[in-house]
Amino acid sequence: MRWRIGVALAATGVVVACSGGTVAAPPASGTWQYQLKGRVDTAVEAGTFDVDLFDTPAETVAALKAQGRTVICYLNAGAVESWRPDVGAVPAELIGAPLDDWPGESWLDVSRAAELRPFLAARFDLCREKGFDGVEPDNVDGYANDSGFDLTAVDQLAFNRMLAELAHERGLTVGLKNDLGQVPDLVDAFDFAVNEQCAEFDECDALQPFVDQGKPVLHVEYELPLTDFCPAPPGFLSIRKPLDLTEEVQACPVAHA
Repeated sequence: MRWRIGVALAATGVVVACSGGTVAAPPASGTWQYQLKGRVDTAVEAGTFDVDLFDTPAETVAALKAQGRTVICYLNAGAVESWRPDVGAVPAELIGAPLDDWPGESWLDVSRAAELRPFLAARFDLCREKGFDGVEPDNVDGYANDSGFDLTAVDQLAFNRMLAELAHERGLTVGLKNDLGQVPDLVDAFDFAVNEQCAEFDECDALQPFVDQGKPVLHVEYELPLTDFCPAPPGFLSIRKPLDLTEEVQACPVAHA
């Protein structure tokens, strides 16, 4: 777990018309870099960089964009991390059970989206202020996990659509992270997808609605060797990363229909 706009497929990627202007989503070909730990290595050969909102300075974002890269900010949306500088802005009653295997992270009560909106809006504002092109909101499938709250699929859909709205209001593209069970209901609201380990768990077909709309799928595997998921399916930008998401990356070519 780190793991209604007009969209047209252009030569270099997807051009998205948002209320805040026209911005580029990740290119539908090439490759991407997913780095959430350590100083961002801007020399990595990738058309898209997905990096941490708080830990990545605006200067790094500007340097990547000057090289023609698309830059996405990673932020936690459906959960909160105890070490983040804005954690005090979340009402205690909205913080639930800890995430399995991720110390210091706890689920949020996404059924109370209106109360979470100001906290999340401030994060999206920071993403825009730093110059990012788009946003990857993480942990948007709390309804399917032991969150500590009685969340429903309807709660999750409303929350996830709110995230897309927050992004588009700021001229940012937005990616749907995992949440495969709700892809058919959310594909129209999101500009790309981010997926972890769909090849390992034989789930990649669930992302076909994004491919059908010309929206790229940023796909990462942690355990499988490249030979098990390369060449990437049409519409997929597939890489292999260490689970701690440092700068090391292996990419496979994208196949086109």
